[in-house]
Amino acid sequence: MNRDIQQFKAEFFKALAHPMRIRILEVLCEGDKNVNELQTILGSEGSAVSQQLAVLRNKNVVSGTKEGTSVIYSLRDPLIKELLRVAKIIFDNHLVDAISLLENIRNE
Repeated sequence: MNRDIQQFKAEFFKALAHPMRIRILEVLCEGDKNVNELQTILGSEGSAVSQQLAVLRNKNVVSGTKEGTSVIYSLRDPLIKELLRVAKIIFDNHLVDAISLLENIRNE
């Protein structure tokens, strides 16, 4: 595989590698939001939300559209929703395996 493609993929996944950024994406899966709405939903300061949105914007994961004095954020690609859904299934599978292993250890 081309090294540039590998680097591109790694940079994309780095953009997802923060709990607040994942949560922002989960919220945006439900619909477009401005910073104030995201701040309220996430229970976080506007500066922290804006900082994480900047990372997501710079990696072209979300886009912002100016509406009056607000910027409305949305998923740049609707397949992000599918990516998060598949990731949840993978994590659930790992948890099931971990729980089974723990049960086996406890039963020894």
